[in-house]
Amino acid sequence: MDATRLKKRINDSRFTLSALMGPPDANSHGNVHGGVIMMMVDEAGALVAMRHANNSVVTVAVDSMTFMEPILVGNLVQCSAELTYVGRTSMEVRVEVVSENPLLGISKVTNIAYLVYVALDATGQPTAVPDLAYETQDQLDRAEQAQQRQAFRKQQRALEKK
Repeated sequence: MDATRLKKRINDSRFTLSALMGPPDANSHGNVHGGVIMMMVDEAGALVAMRHANNSVVTVAVDSMTFMEPILVGNLVQCSAELTYVGRTSMEVRVEVVSENPLLGISKVTNIAYLVYVALDATGQPTAVPDLAYETQDQLDRAEQAQQRQAFRKQQRALEKK
C-alpha cells in the first residue's frame, strides 16, 4: 500500500462553518436565499475533502439539497460537514445545516446534503486520497449508504452516455 492510501479518521477532517445571516443574504420576505446556503454547504464540504486529501478538490456532484425549514435574517447558520466514504480519488461528504435563533436559543436542522469531491494534484489531474478509517457503527452505516449512492451515480452516468 503506498503512503497516499494510509487510513485517516473521519474526525481528522470534520469541519463546521458558521455565519450570521444578514439582509444581503435574504429576499424581501426575510428568508435567506437558497444559493447562500448552497455556497456555505459547498465550502464546508470542500474544506473537509481538502483536509482529508491534503490536496485541492473540485465539486463533482451534489446528490440532493432539500430545504426542510426556512432560514431567516438574524439566524446563525452552522454547516457541519464530515466524510462518509472515499474512493480512489473521490470523497463523499455529508453536510448538516442547522439554523439557530440566537435570541430564543432554538435550533433546528434545515438541510442535509451529500456532495462528492475529487482530489487534484498540482497539474490538475485526479489523485489518490487516503482511505477512511471507520470507528463507529453509525460511520459504517453511513459508509454503506454512501456506497449505494455512489453505485447509483455511476449508473446514472452510464445512462447519460447512451
